[in-house]
Amino acid sequence: MAGVIEYIEQSRTFLGEVSTELRKVVWPPRKETLAFTWVVLIVVAFVAVYLGLVDFLLSMALGLVF
Repeated sequence: MAGVIEYIEQSRTFLGEVSTELRKVVWPPRKETLAFTWVVLIVVAFVAVYLGLVDFLLSMALGLVF
């Protein structure tokens, strides 16, 4: 039973520290967040197309060899 109480106390301490740290965070403005989100989505799309193209070409090349 003592272990459970200790666990609860540690959890409370941890959550209190998390709350304190979250108050220190400077969140970016919505406009900036949306701009970075679009940049990430565009980069992911380009990388996906590039890797898909490389995969397709390597598949074709290996199909010719084997």
